[in-house]
Amino acid sequence: MRYAVFSDIHANLEALEAVVSIYQRQDIDTYLCAGDVVGYGANPNECIQVLKTLNPIVVAGNHDWAVIEKFSIADFNPEAKEAILWTRQQLSSNNKQWLEKLPLIYEQDDFVLVHGSLSQPEEFHYLIYTESYHHNFKLLKNRICFLGHTHIPVVVVKEKDGCLRYIDKEHFFIEKDKQYIINVGSVGQPRDGKATACYCIYDSSGSSVSIKRVSYDIFSARQKIIRYGLPRFLGDRLLVGN
Repeated sequence: MRYAVFSDIHANLEALEAVVSIYQRQDIDTYLCAGDVVGYGANPNECIQVLKTLNPIVVAGNHDWAVIEKFSIADFNPEAKEAILWTRQQLSSNNKQWLEKLPLIYEQDDFVLVHGSLSQPEEFHYLIYTESYHHNFKLLKNRICFLGHTHIPVVVVKEKDGCLRYIDKEHFFIEKDKQYIINVGSVGQPRDGKATACYCIYDSSGSSVSIKRVSYDIFSARQKIIRYGLPRFLGDRLLVGN
């Protein structure tokens, strides 16, 4: 099976279409989205519609829940709050219902999909520090955990002796008797200093994972954010990938 794994679209239609265009040439069997389809960007309805055509497996992100008032925006920064309030006004009732039905976790035999963390997934904790990785590996019953949320692609492997190691490769193989936490970065708002959309392909038959980037029309995405009255900062940050 070949899986398309991606996350954090954040209503960036141009970035999503660029990633989908790549996937459609890759013999993908199943699409997996680790949440945050909406928020920040100018095309929430359009991005949901694109996803629907892919018949994907999607888990809920904190912005997805915030838009339908299942998660508080009290701790969101001012720009994020403004984008959530704007998105609530824009989303169709059908698309709000679609967000309502998203689960927090999706699990198969060899992998699990979640937005932020296996620990209290409904709280959307950020998985950043070594201690939190150790804790999540204790909760991981599968070989692989795919997630997003930080907008930064990171691969951490738990060795047989329990030690953690980072993998800094575009393409790598899943080894037996090891476990992996794979952050697939962000399609629509990368924050690793690269102004390109991030996407991942998992080949379960070949036991391989690739995390790659693709350019998209950033200027159009930015201009729509500004034109629709969303905070200019949300558009400007796309230019620098931060």
